[in-house]
Amino acid sequence: MCGIVGIIGHTPVAPLIVDALKRLEYRGYDSAGVATIEGGALDRRRAEGKLVNLEQRIGEAPLGGLIGIGHTRWATHGVPNETNAHPHFSRDVAIVHNGIIENFAELRDELAADGYEFASQTDTEVVAHLIAREIDRGAAPVDAAHKALSRLEGAFALAIMFRGDDDLLIGARNGPPLAVGHGDGEMFLGSDAIALAPFTDSITYLEDGDWVVIRRKELRIFDMAGNPVERARQKSVGTSYLVDKGNHRHFMQKEIFEQPEVISHTLAHYLDFSAGTARDMAMPFDFANMDRLAISACGTAYLAGLISKYWFERIARLPVDIDIASEFRYREAPMNGRMGAMFISQSGETADTLASLRYCRDNNVPIASIVNVPESTIGRESNGVFPTLAGPEIGVASTKAFTCQLSVLASLAVRAARQRGHISAEREKTLVRELSEAPRFASQVLHLDDQIEKVARELSQVRHVLYLGRDTNFPLAMEGALKLKEISYIHAEGYAAGELKHGPIALIDETMPVIVIAPHDRIFEKTVSNMQEVAARGGRIILITDKRGADKATVDTLETIVLPDMPEIIAPIIYALPIQMLAYHTAVHMGTDVDQPRNLAKSVTVE
Repeated sequence: MCGIVGIIGHTPVAPLIVDALKRLEYRGYDSAGVATIEGGALDRRRAEGKLVNLEQRIGEAPLGGLIGIGHTRWATHGVPNETNAHPHFSRDVAIVHNGIIENFAELRDELAADGYEFASQTDTEVVAHLIAREIDRGAAPVDAAHKALSRLEGAFALAIMFRGDDDLLIGARNGPPLAVGHGDGEMFLGSDAIALAPFTDSITYLEDGDWVVIRRKELRIFDMAGNPVERARQKSVGTSYLVDKGNHRHFMQKEIFEQPEVISHTLAHYLDFSAGTARDMAMPFDFANMDRLAISACGTAYLAGLISKYWFERIARLPVDIDIASEFRYREAPMNGRMGAMFISQSGETADTLASLRYCRDNNVPIASIVNVPESTIGRESNGVFPTLAGPEIGVASTKAFTCQLSVLASLAVRAARQRGHISAEREKTLVRELSEAPRFASQVLHLDDQIEKVARELSQVRHVLYLGRDTNFPLAMEGALKLKEISYIHAEGYAAGELKHGPIALIDETMPVIVIAPHDRIFEKTVSNMQEVAARGGRIILITDKRGADKATVDTLETIVLPDMPEIIAPIIYALPIQMLAYHTAVHMGTDVDQPRNLAKSVTVE
């Protein structure tokens, strides 16, 4: 996750910005940079690698100036090097950016045709040139930034400053977080309160779609239409905690809302959006010469693996065996030299998963792991590690780790399909483009929070809930049920919708809520038939679908939660968000300990 810092101060800001960036190192990065304005001129220092390299560069060539912006970068568009490191310049504009500009290729071509030259491979430079072009056409800096923002598609956070004005910073948020810090005649901008903790504990959190004009003694916030909006100013506890809850009530809620950002960085690690290809990474096995893939995990990670079985088999035509780790380690599965094993764990310390890994290792099977902590035991004992880049996940119930696991698995499925010759280069580009849209759709779904909270009030009154889904929505149904059980203590079960008549239908009566996960796809009509069976028995249906599904569903529902239409490959990632939000709000209404539910631990390190 990229880190953003901006300061309008009383003293030279470059050392302060570097210090603030250090507090964002937990987010991960591969390069860093700082830009300032001194004597009206823009100047910058950038370096590949860790912040110590940037500090050395600034030590050799100091930066003055009382205003500046800084950045730690995870490479998305373009390799990690000094040229692609932020800040990026275009004439009078300096900019840092966190996120993905989905329409950057279209904008780049348009700007190149107007004579703007690109020095980097990044999507960020497009934004700088867009703003510069508006200024060249006569717009004032604030108006130029607003016009440029209206052209952007994707999930992004931005900090912008302008040559000749040492009393102006502009920030914008559309997905990834951004906070404004208030000082005495000085102002701050940062990806979270932790970065700003040494300077201030008075914070205003921008909401999705906000952009802000910051001066030393002035703060104006607007929505994307340009209308002024008010946002609360509050005290931050960023100095007290390694990870701050921000303006969220619980860590779980914060982590749900971080998903557009962490999904974007995870996907960018495995996919080259510029080339439209899956990145060529070191692999412990060759997908092209494999007969089958064994996947094993526990809990939510197991359900991520179960979803990926559909991807690997459908897209890459690679047979997959998927096991709960505690079962796999004891069933003595036969191994051979033409298979690979993949293990999924947020912590990388899950005891049953580790034991299963060791079983495969003892049978000479090459091992890959998908973990959020690459230095973990599972990571260290694997032949290859695929990090999820979710950042610290404090809530016991997994949210952003799950969607990042799905992001890794979807990317690997695309790579496997290409290596095995089951998709063309053109089809690979299409799938990569569709995956790149996931952060934007995730941001849109988060806007349904108020509707989902209302549905949760109904769920908090019941003791049993049934979840139904088909295809990849079947594992999602199980994940929805698991989330509800974990944090609200309501008994819930997830079933394949086609299994309804094979037993679960006996549970249906007028007291039973049935949550149906059903985007409009090739099997939607079959799921509608199952909903009709539920309705005929008085069941209360909560349908999670898209607009086409809502229009074509012929059944009365207690509530229909309508998500945007989206590509099939990203639907499991995006549909995970409403089921997480539903469980979260239900638990809040019931007054349970959301972040630390009873009897559960974040990392299960014993059998």
